[in-house]
Amino acid sequence: MEPVDLFHEVLKLAVENNASDIVIKANKPAYLRLSGRLKPVDMDPIPGDIVRGFVEATVPRNFQANWERDGQADYAYALEDVGRFRVNGFRQRGSVSVVFRYIKSRPPSFEELNLNAEPLIRLATSKDGILLICGATGAGKSSTMAAMLNWINQNHDRHIITLEDPIEYTFTDDKSVFEQREIGIDVHDFPMAIRAVLRQNPDIILIGEMRDRETIETAISAAETGHLVFSTLHAATVQQALTRLFEFFPPDQMVQARRQVSGAVRGFICQKLIPALEGGGRYPAFEILVADSTVRNLLLEAQFDKIQQLLEVGDEAGSQSFNKDLYRLIKTAKISKAEGLRFSPNPQALDMNLKGIFIK
Repeated sequence: MEPVDLFHEVLKLAVENNASDIVIKANKPAYLRLSGRLKPVDMDPIPGDIVRGFVEATVPRNFQANWERDGQADYAYALEDVGRFRVNGFRQRGSVSVVFRYIKSRPPSFEELNLNAEPLIRLATSKDGILLICGATGAGKSSTMAAMLNWINQNHDRHIITLEDPIEYTFTDDKSVFEQREIGIDVHDFPMAIRAVLRQNPDIILIGEMRDRETIETAISAAETGHLVFSTLHAATVQQALTRLFEFFPPDQMVQARRQVSGAVRGFICQKLIPALEGGGRYPAFEILVADSTVRNLLLEAQFDKIQQLLEVGDEAGSQSFNKDLYRLIKTAKISKAEGLRFSPNPQALDMNLKGIFIK
């Protein structure tokens, strides 16, 4: 069997079993991530030359130099009648490994992702500014962002440009017009795409990830000139997201950075995926910070320590803590109390809430 054919069988099996990710290491069986847990496939170990052969056969020509020089490559792979996958091939200890993320071809709806749509729609209808969707790898950031853009596409006429590495969800124009640029395929590199995007008349810009100072400064510039910017950030909580965001700036520019960020950011959406109480699957839990005038003043004055208290209390603008959402999921029998406590950043406080004790 050819390397590509063997991999195709594994990818078909993964999609049939609703796996989110596929992990393949040389001389081991394939592993599927099912409802957040890694499970081995009942199969013979995959020889190292087969794993290497797949990457060498499928890595796009534009990324061939990256693979040979850097020992890793990110690209998209489409299997007819099965679906699209985000691929990361990399060398480790003299062999090759490959990790796939299954990307459903059609952008999801809020309902399909079990999302509480109201606060997300409120943020998605912002006239301008930056919306940051945060979470760990595999927390569903891209899916949530796609659902928000999908809702905009169905309800508003906007010109939306995405800069992705690689493209994940593909959008079909409805009321909006989409332009999706894949780094390394449609444009040489991320800095070039970032510099050009403001000249392409967008209403909304999706930047796959806030990865450096140039990216955040371009996002701020876009926000200041009337654009709405969606992006992701690897951060588990709002507090961590704020820390990471300001790490992009040198200490001597921190005052100016706080002024720019406080004026540009419209909200932080941090999420975790919690195992469902019944039937497998997972439910998203959210910590949301809506940047109203109170939040902007706290950011401007670097009073980050007061953010968590604001999240716990919540407000009419839609801010909420993880515990508040975990409480909702437990009370509606979506997740178990044990899982809620395990994923809570403050399990003692959540336990008190479940007993009817709330501290304001």
